[in-house]
Amino acid sequence: MERMTALPKHVENSLAPQIARQGSLPSTEIVYEPPTSYFFLKRCIDFSFSLLGIIALLPLFLIVALCIKLDDGGPVLHFREIIGMQGRRFYALKFRTMIPNADEYLAKNPELLRKFQRNMKLAGDPRITRIGRFLRKTSIDELPQLVNVFLGQMSLVGPRIIHPSELPRFSEYARKRLSVKPGITGLWQISGRHHISYDERVLLDMRYIDNRSLLSDSLILLKTLKVFVIHTGA
Repeated sequence: MERMTALPKHVENSLAPQIARQGSLPSTEIVYEPPTSYFFLKRCIDFSFSLLGIIALLPLFLIVALCIKLDDGGPVLHFREIIGMQGRRFYALKFRTMIPNADEYLAKNPELLRKFQRNMKLAGDPRITRIGRFLRKTSIDELPQLVNVFLGQMSLVGPRIIHPSELPRFSEYARKRLSVKPGITGLWQISGRHHISYDERVLLDMRYIDNRSLLSDSLILLKTLKVFVIHTGA
């Protein structure tokens, strides 16, 4: 991984409290270990809310599945391999938002592949379907991950999910990143995720790990809900 670049002002400001305490960029070591009660209550919240969410959102899931099928006839779900806590691998569920042969399309376009590998995303990605644009804008495509939360593979709040091939980009932060479960939402999702670089996302993940608490998780969930309501017009 290349040396961390200078942070834009809005990200630097968000990291200011932590930098003030530590005097530099986030430590590669875990600087704060929450009490046992935090992990117990967090799991209880994850289990309860994911179960309720799956039941309540089932009609929406069926509608989205029908729309995806009617759009291009391809698979409804996308199974993305993820490396989780302690290096355990699993498949995160998402509604498919790209054309069925998305990986092959990228492989046949070297310039697009180069841009994608730089930041693991593409501005105006041509592989995204019509229904996929809406699902991504509203983050509805990520709601099937409630199943992963229910199974204990993920949490409602945590660092963003990453593919095993991304772990080397965390460099000295890799071990710290694997010390927690990935989340459906987190600091990246509420901090202008389309406008920050990969290195900045790594720092946001480290900030979350160093400052996690039930209060911070609750605030992130509330901000995520606010963003969801704005984007869907609910």
